[in-house]
Amino acid sequence: MADKDLYHLLGVSKDASADDIKKAYRQLAKKYHPDRNPDDANAEARFKEINAAHAVLGDEKKRALYDEFGPDGLREGFDADTARNYKKWAGQFGGGRGGGPGGFTFDFGGGGGSGGLGGFGDLEDLLGGLFGFGGSGGGRRGHRVATKGRDVEGEITVSLRHALEGEEVAVPDLGGNITVPAGIADGQRIRLKGRGESGAAGHGDLYLTVRIATPPGYVREGDDLTIDLPLTVAQAVRGGRFDVPTPEGTTLNLRVPAGSQSGQKLRVRGKGMPLKGGERGHLFVRLMVRVPEGDDEELLRLVDALEQYYG
Repeated sequence: MADKDLYHLLGVSKDASADDIKKAYRQLAKKYHPDRNPDDANAEARFKEINAAHAVLGDEKKRALYDEFGPDGLREGFDADTARNYKKWAGQFGGGRGGGPGGFTFDFGGGGGSGGLGGFGDLEDLLGGLFGFGGSGGGRRGHRVATKGRDVEGEITVSLRHALEGEEVAVPDLGGNITVPAGIADGQRIRLKGRGESGAAGHGDLYLTVRIATPPGYVREGDDLTIDLPLTVAQAVRGGRFDVPTPEGTTLNLRVPAGSQSGQKLRVRGKGMPLKGGERGHLFVRLMVRVPEGDDEELLRLVDALEQYYG
């Protein structure tokens, strides 16, 4: 099959944004999905082309290689630095062989095999029908470059105490312990070098997104936490100091002003969820005034006496 332009396959321009590419891919994938086009070989082939194009253009690194070197930049073991040096050298003599952008074909590391592409996985198999190379010995002959294994993405959830203090956390699925840095923010990524998949040139890296569990008894709103503090009517009227549990497991002695209302929130700065840069959100203590239960005459008499103080 003749070479095809990946941007043309998705119907977008070369300066399209990542969002535009994603939107175009979703529309086309939905249109040509095999479930919507049973027994339609043409639709199935189009669906594969769309996925191959998105596998490149939807990834920032792969897209950059494709924009600079064309299909050759996607070959197994392709060495971008060597290609740039060659392109610079060949340019002194007025051009080069056709194929890549600027009239050059780059054969650095373009052998067969599977699972290469510098960590791009099986992308070469997907692109074989588009550009005439594949992952099973059908590519151009060239110098094979050993590549490290693929990087791996994952996600773990840790307690707030672990996030604040930093601690080793056992993660059985990953075969060992993970050291969580002190003060890590919710959603922050950590890199564990050499904990990815294995390859001829070593292991790839493991990138973990850390999620922080909301402490029991608290309600989370963004980076802030809220906890309820129950008060009697007398306590709300008189005010005073009351012990409030903090997310870290300690106790805070909080002053409640006299005449506080039920539902009123008091803010404690810097006791919420961790943020990047070592800062934290806030803790809000919501005052919840409890009304006495019962209907005996003494209680009703006291309630009637209180009535005169309401405006």
